[in-house]
Amino acid sequence: MGRNKHLSKKKTLAKLNSRTKWAPFWTVMKIYGTGRRVHPARHTRIKRSWKRAKSKV
Repeated sequence: MGRNKHLSKKKTLAKLNSRTKWAPFWTVMKIYGTGRRVHPARHTRIKRSWKRAKSKV
């Protein structure tokens, strides 16, 4: 990819980058209670990886 990117492409890539993160840790306690140990990535809506799924940008 070139050094200079169009602004709309940069915005799209920034938005897709936020979809790779886990859910916040406090959501586990809110959904399951304090006694249950569950990984925060379990209830993240979309998990995208640069290796698995390519974004069509």
